[in-house]
Amino acid sequence: MMIEVLKSKLHCVTVTEANLNYMGSITIDEDLMDAANLIAGEKVQVLDNNNGERFETYIIKGDRGSGCICLNGAAARRVQVGDVVIIISYASMDFEEAKTFKPTVVFPKAGNKL
Repeated sequence: MMIEVLKSKLHCVTVTEANLNYMGSITIDEDLMDAANLIAGEKVQVLDNNNGERFETYIIKGDRGSGCICLNGAAARRVQVGDVVIIISYASMDFEEAKTFKPTVVFPKAGNKL
């Protein structure tokens, strides 16, 4: 049996931009992506702590060291710059493997810095 489990989590990052006029996605600082074991094109769930929104999109790389968390396209309507969000990805794996799997969880500091 395969189940979905938490793979990666960026806990409490701050939205730095919201760009309605861009094709949908979330732009994430490449340093944050590396730390959380996330890759470009990966599907993620975004949870907004300020307004309760929960939605899915995919990642595009942001400039390394920029602290960028930018919601693009339709997702830009679901957040405000300054909102605190949690970004989560999941993985499908065998039930037995999932019992010992350890997700990568990152707690960035102010300015979305590691």
